[in-house]
Amino acid sequence: MSLLAVDDTVAGYGAAENILKGASLRVAPGEIVTIIGPNGAGKSTLLKAVAGLVPLKSGRITLGDTVLTNLDPMSRARAGIAFVPQERNVFGALSVGENLSISSFLAPAEEGARVTEIYERYPMLNSKRKALARTLSGGQRQILAMAMGLMAGPSLILLDEPTAGLSPKAAEELFDAIVSLNRGGLPILMVEQHAIEALDISHRGYVLVSGKVAAEGAGQDLARDPEIRRLFLGG
Repeated sequence: MSLLAVDDTVAGYGAAENILKGASLRVAPGEIVTIIGPNGAGKSTLLKAVAGLVPLKSGRITLGDTVLTNLDPMSRARAGIAFVPQERNVFGALSVGENLSISSFLAPAEEGARVTEIYERYPMLNSKRKALARTLSGGQRQILAMAMGLMAGPSLILLDEPTAGLSPKAAEELFDAIVSLNRGGLPILMVEQHAIEALDISHRGYVLVSGKVAAEGAGQDLARDPEIRRLFLGG
């Protein structure tokens, strides 16, 4: 049973050459699924296509019983999609608390309960709730960005290279936070540059090459496949 089904998606930017050339994937309830592949393979484009930020030229995307294909990004957010971009994912001039507050626009009546839940889940955010987001460390900003996505009460969260630019220690802590979030029941679809580490915590993974899925399988199986490591993971 699939929560998210992406079928034969073709997409690009404007009239340029298509970046996605028939890519398909599945995310089941409760899964972490990671997309890996070389630069320019279309990994982030695929996430943005699911979020509605890149329109499809053909193909179909569904979330549960809802067909997302022709919905705008706001409608997809209301359907249960939360997208956390790689960059510019927090409002630096606003406090941590204000970032969370403005992220409750889909369900303002739930703001108080969700903020309380997030502060319990991430005590660091509670301790820094009055601090400006721009004063947070890179890892702390990524936690805040994920928490902002959670304010909508999503049924699936999309993470675009969440550990980009982080130190090894901060990246490890963020992976721990992702696993903890998933253990709470939230499915996660992510693109990640630390491919081996990401696959190790993933239920399944996809290797995207030139806009198409070149391989798929259990996350740890992909991480240990010699050919996958040689071609895409640096040996």
